[in-house]
Amino acid sequence: MARDEHPREGTDRTRLAPELASASAELSAAGVPSPRVDAELLAAYVLDVPRSRLVLIDTMRAAERDRFRELVAARAERVPLQHLVGTAAFRHVELAVGDGVFVPRPETELLAGWGIERTAPGATVVDLCSGSGAIAVSVADESRASRVLAVERSPAALPWLRRNAAGFPAVTVVEGDVNDPDLLSDLHGQVDVLLCNPPYVPDGTVVPPEVSDHDPAEAVFGGADGLSVIRPVIELAAALLKPGGWVGVEHDDVHGAAVPELFRADGRFAGVTAHEDLTGRPRYATARRR
Repeated sequence: MARDEHPREGTDRTRLAPELASASAELSAAGVPSPRVDAELLAAYVLDVPRSRLVLIDTMRAAERDRFRELVAARAERVPLQHLVGTAAFRHVELAVGDGVFVPRPETELLAGWGIERTAPGATVVDLCSGSGAIAVSVADESRASRVLAVERSPAALPWLRRNAAGFPAVTVVEGDVNDPDLLSDLHGQVDVLLCNPPYVPDGTVVPPEVSDHDPAEAVFGGADGLSVIRPVIELAAALLKPGGWVGVEHDDVHGAAVPELFRADGRFAGVTAHEDLTGRPRYATARRR
């Protein structure tokens, strides 16, 4: 067979390599952080193949080319790649995402992995500020937890969370607000692991267009100091966790000292530890219920 893995009828075809080069240049000029990668992912989406198979494809049909160019133009306008393809990869799962829900970031995979390592068979796990359900679904996918409660308050995010949780019987979606002192009150002292990726960016912080224009503000910004949601999360963790239970909370890179100190100041936690992401920036804090 010729190099083109998908032979096409007729002559109305466009060479893929120049299209990718042109798209990469357009995205680079627009300030997209990973222009070549995004161009290849959009081409793979249009051609319905894994990105790794693009090397086996020489041409695009006219309709595919036109659709590809439309998506590249939208990405150049800084529409998130995940919104354009409808999914976001997170650890070993693909999550449905779109308007109204925060797109999960790769750095949160570290917090999820930390929690999974501490989830014993039969454990009860709580994922606060669940959003798309990235953490909750990953815990259910990679551990033998008996139940994972995914808590979210946003009416816009809840349909995405329910959709992503649908294939995981261990996950229960709970509509609730971490500021509610009665949230999950029937589980006080019974939770083994509590994880949370809350809104934590300090108000007024300049963020990329993908965030400012497309991520819900209530899922991004956490008050003047970025800690307005983290404070009640720590209080709730102290109430929900059983003695020896684990808690992990993601935070902004300016909170490397502040969040561990909040855990210590509470007085009900031991083993408070600060963690960095793969770029060496402060990213999440963990502790254990005394």
